[in-house]
Amino acid sequence: MTVERYIRIFAGLFIMLSLALGVESSPLFVSKWALAFTAFVGLNLFQFGFTNFCPLAIILKKLGVREDAR
Repeated sequence: MTVERYIRIFAGLFIMLSLALGVESSPLFVSKWALAFTAFVGLNLFQFGFTNFCPLAIILKKLGVREDAR
């Protein structure tokens, strides 16, 4: 798998988890403030689309995940 796919997987996972923790009708509800994490992930994805800068990408590259599909 590539860095780009890992970013998509992590973003989707964190968005779904924070929604589960922040929506009152969820059985896993903790606090509405968990939705702030959803906003943070969405904002990070938005800026990544324009700037191509993502902290997770830097971490994954240092861990040896390849950048392109070969």
